[in-house]
Amino acid sequence: MTVLQDDLTLEFTAPLWRWEARREFWTFVSLPAEATEEIRDLAGDLPRGFGAVRAHARVGAKQWWTSVFPQNADGQYVLPIKKSVRTANDLELGDPVPVWVQLHP
Repeated sequence: MTVLQDDLTLEFTAPLWRWEARREFWTFVSLPAEATEEIRDLAGDLPRGFGAVRAHARVGAKQWWTSVFPQNADGQYVLPIKKSVRTANDLELGDPVPVWVQLHP
């Protein structure tokens, strides 16, 4: 199943969640599970840590460069959502976040 568009973009809406593994306040959205295999194939043997893939993201009017990376053993990729993005879009934990992301492997 192809989820990524030809220009390596994804558009989706996902809930904002907090990573509980650290005391710092890190928030993420999970990319669609059905995109995992395609993204993993794009990542291939890239020398980036944690299986990360460089990405350009947009939420509302805010755009930024970041990376997506696999969250856990199942390999579903996640996108970190910076505080400035949360503030500009008035986002709280659990809110649905409309996301546009373009991968740059």
